[in-house]
Amino acid sequence: MKRLILASFVALLSLNTLVPVSKAENVEAVKQLLQTNQCQGCDLRGANLEEAHLIGADLRGADLRGANLKGAILEGADLDGANLEGANLSGAFLTNATFNHANLTDVDLSYAIIVDAQADGATISYRNIEGAVIVETPIGIGGEYPH
Repeated sequence: MKRLILASFVALLSLNTLVPVSKAENVEAVKQLLQTNQCQGCDLRGANLEEAHLIGADLRGADLRGANLKGAILEGADLDGANLEGANLSGAFLTNATFNHANLTDVDLSYAIIVDAQADGATISYRNIEGAVIVETPIGIGGEYPH
């Protein structure tokens, strides 16, 4: 019986080392962001920040390419100059966020709530905006609805 328990424990440890936390995720940068709400210029490529509470976060110049921000609360967040190419912002709350000079190429904004956000000089193209609420924001309604 003891051997079975030990074998099970070893098997679980082996599986844990084979499964990555997230593709290309910088664990230290994610930890810094979640603890301090400050991550200016951080490498957050591929980070899993699903449903993270990032109200007022300083993400100026951060590299968020391919990051999962699904359902994240980014109210008042500063994303000026950030690279969000290919990021998932579906269902995110982006009221009063700033995206000035940010890269929003191929971003998923489905069901996101974007009210009174700034996006001066941003590069914008959307993968999906189905169900998004975009109000008093200079982000034009573009992109394609899935068929």
